[in-house]
Parts: sequence; structure tokens; C-alpha cells
Amino acid sequence: MALDQLKAFLQKMQSEPALKNEVLASSTADDVARIALKLGFEFSGDELLRMSGQKVGKVTVRKNDLPGEYN
Repeated sequence: MALDQLKAFLQKMQSEPALKNEVLASSTADDVARIALKLGFEFSGDELLRMSGQKVGKVTVRKNDLPGEYN
């Protein structure tokens, strides 16, 4: 299930500062999903965005609204 994969990835991110920095430097939720996929975690950027506002361990998922971004 993608939600389990997403939560497992967020927990891994908490214990790996380099991974956390890579995720924080990402521009989009899809970029984060691609980083996770390289590590064996499968979820979509949309699934990550739906978690916005929720907390997993020490990580709170937040959607960043970038200036000039259109939906």
C-alpha cells in the first residue's frame, strides 16, 4: 500500500540527514516521490500532497506553494 510506503520513507528520512536535505531541496512532490522510488519506496506526488498537514513521527508534511506555480 502506498500510504505504508510513504510513512516508511518519512521515517527513514528522519534518521538520515543527507536524505532529509535532498528532500527539502526538492521542488515538487513528484521530485520527492522519485527520490523515494530510487530507495525502493513507491508512492506518488499526489499521495504525498494528500498527506499535507499530517505528522509522521517528527516529520510534518507540508505543501509549499511556490511563486509562479500554476495548477
